[in-house]
Amino acid sequence: MVWAMAERKPDDETDAERRRRRAQFLRERNEAIELRERVKPRRARAARMRQQMRMRTFRW
Repeated sequence: MVWAMAERKPDDETDAERRRRRAQFLRERNEAIELRERVKPRRARAARMRQQMRMRTFRW
């Protein structure tokens, strides 16, 4: 029911609930950023290896 969600105002939410949701969001965001940073070097290395293989097998 969309209208039920629209009736609830942000004022009904307590500060503690808002802070808890914000903390959860920031934790998940930091985790996602760390994961992306861990994965990036592998992706870049794999791309370099593919490029090298292409250059090795290329016939002039």
